[in-house]
Amino acid sequence: MSFPIHENSPLRHRGRLPAVCDTVVIGGGIIGVMTAWALAKKGQRVVLCEKGLIAGEQSSRNWGWIRQQGRDPAELPIMMESLALWRELAAGTGGRLGFRQTGVLYLANKEGDMAGFRSWLDSVAGSGVDSRMLSAREVADLVPSAKAGWTGGLWTASDARAEPWVAVPVLADLAAEAGVVIVEHCAVRCLDLSAGRVAGVVTEAGRIACDQVVVAAGAWSRLFLGAHGVRIPQLSVRATVAATEPLPDLFPGAAVDSHFAFRRREDGGYTLAPGDHQNFWIGPDAFREFGTYWPLLKRTFGQTSLQPMAPKGYPDAWSTPRWLKGDVESPFERMRILNPAPDRRALERLRTRFAEAFPQIGKPRLTASWAGMIETMPDVVPVIDRTEKLPGLVIATGLCGHGFGIGPGMGRVIASMVLGEEIGHDMRRFRLSRFTDGSKLVPGPSL
Repeated sequence: MSFPIHENSPLRHRGRLPAVCDTVVIGGGIIGVMTAWALAKKGQRVVLCEKGLIAGEQSSRNWGWIRQQGRDPAELPIMMESLALWRELAAGTGGRLGFRQTGVLYLANKEGDMAGFRSWLDSVAGSGVDSRMLSAREVADLVPSAKAGWTGGLWTASDARAEPWVAVPVLADLAAEAGVVIVEHCAVRCLDLSAGRVAGVVTEAGRIACDQVVVAAGAWSRLFLGAHGVRIPQLSVRATVAATEPLPDLFPGAAVDSHFAFRRREDGGYTLAPGDHQNFWIGPDAFREFGTYWPLLKRTFGQTSLQPMAPKGYPDAWSTPRWLKGDVESPFERMRILNPAPDRRALERLRTRFAEAFPQIGKPRLTASWAGMIETMPDVVPVIDRTEKLPGLVIATGLCGHGFGIGPGMGRVIASMVLGEEIGHDMRRFRLSRFTDGSKLVPGPSL
């Protein structure tokens, strides 16, 4: 399978829509897939509708990190559960996920970076995570071929990696085997409401009656929910990624400093990404949320390149309609896969920084490059919650670029929320009402 998944990748799931089910999951990224899988394992009749292809957007375009390190303290317990599930899933699929516990390493370019690492480590004291600070000498021992002169680091040996464009389709196959009806190229145009609550969904292929709907639509969640009167302050940024040709084994795990990130892949190459740059296209939603995002913007302004308008068809493009009707073609059908072009200048800087860190390798040849739209929230914390406005609706979005690793655990959490079961984690940090109840927004870690 080529990476990432794109418009010309083959359809894998052509399930027939039933007239009735228990739950419809909207979105075939890892959160939607694992939620559907967890619900099916509990005996639910589940339909997963994906407007494009399973993992066609950010779930096949991410760095492939499975990390506890740097998580918001409220996310960490779910992430630890997720890591255990990754191990079980990897064992049950014969290694096809590319799952390897090779560790995650944060590298300090200056002493201020070390202070940030210490602060995070203090915030999760007592959690049981095996993260620890490293000296410059210990970093050099872990990455002996590097010449970057890092001053220290933060290391979690139990953290892992996997191949996202391979892993998520394999997990979708598991969900299908568990009984989930998965239909690709099947956009949900709108909710079907009765007496003020969810009664089903209207897809481009027809209506499905159900009592529960999970919106896990990634960068499209705000557009879908807003058309039903549910506001979430979610925006999206473009992140660029590249794959190198096979290289010597510089480091078996995943690492990042202030400038770039790298991860060993199963094919012997490395996945590279800028660690200090992202692109943000301004649209009507961005204007509306300027005040909400100001605290985060102050912290990340130097790392964000602003563009005057989103391309045509994007969720926050000026011309994208904000209304949805069941008998009219939706924006989701017009753009099956959100596939932004990578930032070419960022790629060249990336090659230069890699060569500076590993001069014996030089500028690596890139065999592929791509970009993805990462949905984010003003506090860099997802929304996992029901909404009082529409009973029967569960929102699972805003995973802020770190949803791949937490996917299995979060899927189990969302399934328990759908079923009204005890979740086992404190979910107050993820409530939707934090944006409207007067609470002070506290941004999560920027690690």
